[in-house]
Amino acid sequence: MPGTRYQLEVNPKLPSRLARLDELANNLWYSWDRPTRALFVRLGNKLWGAVGHSPKAFLKRIDQHRLDEAAEDPVFLGALARVLSAYDTYHTAPAREHGPHLPEGELVAYFCAEFGIHESLSIYSGGLGILAGDHCKTASDLNLNFVGIGLLYRQGYFLQTIDGEGRQHAEYTDSDFDDMPMVPVVDGAGQELKVVVPMPGRDIHAKVWKTRVGHVSIYLLDTDIEDNSPHDRDIAHRLYGGDRTTRIEQEIVLGMGGVRALAAIGIKPTVWHINEGHAAFLILERIRQLAATGLDFATALEAVASNTVFTTHTVVPAGHDHFAEDMIRRYFDGCCRDMGCDIGTLLDMGRSPDSPEFNMTALAIRGSRHQNGVSRIHGEISSKVCTYLWPQIDPADNPLDYVTNGVHVPTFLSDLWHETFDRVLGPGWSQRLTDQQVWEEIHAIPDHMFWSVRQSIKSQMLHLLRNRIGHQHSRNQGSQAHLDRVLRFADPGNPNVLTIGFARRFATYKRATMLFQDLAWLKQIVSDPERPVVFVFAGKAHPADAPGQEMIRRITEVAAMPDFIGRILVLEGYDLHVARRLVAGVDVWLNNPVYPLEASGTSGMKAGLNGVINLSVLDGWWGEGCETAPGRENGWGIKPVNTSGSLDDPRRDHEEARELYEILQDKVIPLYYERGPMGYSPGWVKMAKNSIASITPHFNSARMLGEYIGKFYTPAARQWHRHQRDNFAGARTLAAWKTRVRKAWPKIVLRRADSPKKRIDFGEKVRFEVAVHLEGLTPADITVELLFGRPNANLGSRPPRRFHLEYQGPGSGGDSLFTLELTPDVCGKIEYRIRAYPSHDLLTHPFEMGMMLWL
Repeated sequence: MPGTRYQLEVNPKLPSRLARLDELANNLWYSWDRPTRALFVRLGNKLWGAVGHSPKAFLKRIDQHRLDEAAEDPVFLGALARVLSAYDTYHTAPAREHGPHLPEGELVAYFCAEFGIHESLSIYSGGLGILAGDHCKTASDLNLNFVGIGLLYRQGYFLQTIDGEGRQHAEYTDSDFDDMPMVPVVDGAGQELKVVVPMPGRDIHAKVWKTRVGHVSIYLLDTDIEDNSPHDRDIAHRLYGGDRTTRIEQEIVLGMGGVRALAAIGIKPTVWHINEGHAAFLILERIRQLAATGLDFATALEAVASNTVFTTHTVVPAGHDHFAEDMIRRYFDGCCRDMGCDIGTLLDMGRSPDSPEFNMTALAIRGSRHQNGVSRIHGEISSKVCTYLWPQIDPADNPLDYVTNGVHVPTFLSDLWHETFDRVLGPGWSQRLTDQQVWEEIHAIPDHMFWSVRQSIKSQMLHLLRNRIGHQHSRNQGSQAHLDRVLRFADPGNPNVLTIGFARRFATYKRATMLFQDLAWLKQIVSDPERPVVFVFAGKAHPADAPGQEMIRRITEVAAMPDFIGRILVLEGYDLHVARRLVAGVDVWLNNPVYPLEASGTSGMKAGLNGVINLSVLDGWWGEGCETAPGRENGWGIKPVNTSGSLDDPRRDHEEARELYEILQDKVIPLYYERGPMGYSPGWVKMAKNSIASITPHFNSARMLGEYIGKFYTPAARQWHRHQRDNFAGARTLAAWKTRVRKAWPKIVLRRADSPKKRIDFGEKVRFEVAVHLEGLTPADITVELLFGRPNANLGSRPPRRFHLEYQGPGSGGDSLFTLELTPDVCGKIEYRIRAYPSHDLLTHPFEMGMMLWL
């Protein structure tokens, strides 16, 4: 039809009785409160799906007459009243006096490149964002003084479709920010708040938006505004998109612009948390602000680092951003002048031994004093990978700690379990998530009731699966007869086929195709007519990750083979909505990453707390979570075969695939189909109960955030106050002391001043004497320490005990004499070693300088 198309949007008016629906629609509390979401579903189920489950967009498009009807419907008004009562109770509850909490007056600012809170706010791509979202939700549940800072992407991450040949297609769509649960921040004059961020040869402007997550606010920076040039408007256009220039400019806006935004709003954090290295440039902006008050660079760095927490989420090189040296020079020449340092000093902060480029992880660690990985295994591996930052410290002793990730239970626990737990565990169970005793009551649920709940949740998942695959099949011009064959084992009315899920980002190290190592063996496993098996695959590969996309193509290829039609299903468009259904609804959650690259992984936690049983390589969180004690088994572990690195990749994959097949064939399938007279397997139900009882109390985000508060947030706030008190006297003192120590340390010498004894009788005292050449340092500047224990303590006995040698005065030749008298309380072979390291009361970690000498 000819002529210009003009668009007009007519928005309905909320009746006064429904006025607070707008308040509910603008607080992401709805992302984990099912009754709130149910209100909107009740008003219009089809529209709810059409607007991507966005309450704000929903209220702009619903018919006026439907709202008017609801305003006169006593049933709807009653449901609304109950939701508002719960909402008001949640938001007016005082801060907790018991359990994890921050000291009064402390405030945490949490920086992350993505936040995965709900599908209605599409600014996330995968695990990092979902974890950040759970972190913020839990901070709200604990009523912490906490804010988040991120970027507002016009396109967010891509929408995925998969064609009939298995090729992934990435579709980007522009979001309408007015449809998203957020509002512009305004300044004191009532004008929209914008911050200026310097770039080479120009300034850019970023508009600040605020989204509410329960009690917590997240501030998002938007560069797509008229104040900017077309290039600069595109900086935050697409999550993880563009070239290296776009990437560094995004990270400058996030880190440096985020600091400026908080200052403009009037928020003064006492703890700064960098969640992955993308936001590490905040360190430079904070130093610049302190330098503007008169602090020298070294002092400002100590002050900033004292209350900066850095979490690394991967050991995969692609997960650590690098930028060329000339790029850093171009973008930060002016910043260095403002900070009072030369460009070489800044480049040194980002140096790593494996690349000449500037490493954002190295910057984040050197600019922080509190660092952690996200599982025990990941912490150990990261300590080794980052050992160059503390070159004289054994990896086991360096400052890089760990906090194992956890998941937000209210978000990922199926609503059917919520109802069951209210009846069986009592209404207060959700306030006692970390109480092991509460979760032992899971075993009191009658087996038939437990199985019935699991089957109902599975049916919900199968409904979604059939609907999604049906749309996918239709778009790819498939026939109805073939679709019926593909979905013949995915029957919501008879959910008795063993269903195994694999859904996550399709990175090569996650080995989505390891299942296809031996197709003949796999055919045996899935094709028993009495014990059928279905595998469900879902996930996205980054548009630039050709090997990851090839994995999707290969899975689709195998799924189309006659032997596997209907037994391997590929689901497109993986997002939070699909994830919630899959992790709750499948029977087994499969994960087979290359050890030790998993870092943590949280999807298996979400599955486990829903009674899904994990089958995974013993990496990441599953290395801690897998229970094998008789009667307590909660899943199956694939033992990594190449921990020493001696096998090549094909041999490693072959060996681990063989174990996967054997576990499936010998354990998983027989247990699932070991049906009793009630139609279910008692052994399976027991293991599923063990899964909930063991995983939920230990791998929830309340436990995780409690550890962050205890290990990092509270100590970081305390260090900040120590460093900044009296015009940063502490930071000045520590910076000057470190300069003096660095200069002297290469010439420090230790030597024995006694004759070591080889043998003594039990009860006899032994004296140790060590002379130290201090090169101008004072005896108080170092600690001389004796480590005392059994030989080969690393093989299983307890770690060596530590004893400090005391300064006794000058020794021969001008050296300083340190001594210790010790009466050993054990017999047999004893091993001891003596070491020295710099020591100061203001240090955050005793080994943070990375300096240590061994006698």
